[in-house]
Amino acid sequence: MDQKAKDFLKKVLTTPSPTGFEQPVQDIVREYAKDFADTVETDIMGNVYAGRNVNAPFRVMMTGHCDQIGLSVQYIDDNGYLYVLQLGGWDVQNLIGQHVTVWTKYGPVPGVIGKKPIHLLDAEERKVVPKISDIWVDIGASSKESAAKLVRVGDAITIQMTYSELQNNRLASSATDDKSGMWVVMEALRRVDASKLKVAAYAVSTTQEEVGLRGATTAAFKINPHVGIAVDVTFTSDCPSIDPKKVGEIKLGSGAVITRGPNFNPGVAERLMQVGDENQIPYQLDASGSPPGTDARTIQITREGVATGLVSVPNRYMHSPVEIVSMDDMDACADLLARFIESLDENTSFIPKSSEH
Repeated sequence: MDQKAKDFLKKVLTTPSPTGFEQPVQDIVREYAKDFADTVETDIMGNVYAGRNVNAPFRVMMTGHCDQIGLSVQYIDDNGYLYVLQLGGWDVQNLIGQHVTVWTKYGPVPGVIGKKPIHLLDAEERKVVPKISDIWVDIGASSKESAAKLVRVGDAITIQMTYSELQNNRLASSATDDKSGMWVVMEALRRVDASKLKVAAYAVSTTQEEVGLRGATTAAFKINPHVGIAVDVTFTSDCPSIDPKKVGEIKLGSGAVITRGPNFNPGVAERLMQVGDENQIPYQLDASGSPPGTDARTIQITREGVATGLVSVPNRYMHSPVEIVSMDDMDACADLLARFIESLDENTSFIPKSSEH
């Protein structure tokens, strides 16, 4: 990973983009993409499209969603405490005791998430898993009026935006889902060799994936791709309590993850594996019995149908403040997709056919 690409990754990971409020990160994406893309566009959903060789008749679209899970202000009580609703899916236990930022019209407002102290919980209360209504955000306000001078209902909240480099070229952040995937698609587009590019290639930083794959739905309709590859994160089984018999054998540092199953065109999956083998790019295989909750789910059934694939970045501790990914895996994903795009031309067909024996 070269320094400019690494700087881009760190910048997006430390910039807020709670689902529905992705504009700060999309500004960074547009600035980065303009150095290598022929076209950079933004649509009404806030999706950012970077394109190369866009007049070619055969179109390939890669998507990685830039939105992260967050919170939103729902109610301000008389004492100035903020009660919240979820933007995306949280394990509420991961929120307790976190530093947060409320992103307001007047600028960022720091706060913390509070809960009744353990000393004051009775025996029955200690057995209960907290609900989102059991926690609150304390910004230090003394009254509803003083809080309301800074914060409005509907303001988005993120937990502290962190970036920590760990051992073995790994990093921990609160937003690798799926800014790591968005980084991959932008890097893949940048890494395509212009002399080998025979198709129109698009990298799309999609919005609102965490609340229903909404950005990818409109992006796929707009581009009308022949091939669509979603890039997201996936669970690993190389940490305590995760059973590979239930989630597959996926390890940090072992390469890109190619998923096979009914959401994915078999020819696309085979081509991805072939490209990995020919270019000595490490990859792992995953299986899915039904369409998973990624952009691939909606891309596949756009218009008359799209030959769809899913390439994933292994991720430990998903939907938590301490998600961990490997930068080596991210590089492998970007290289795999760049070489995959180089392998396509206008005569490529992924219409499924029976195997010849």
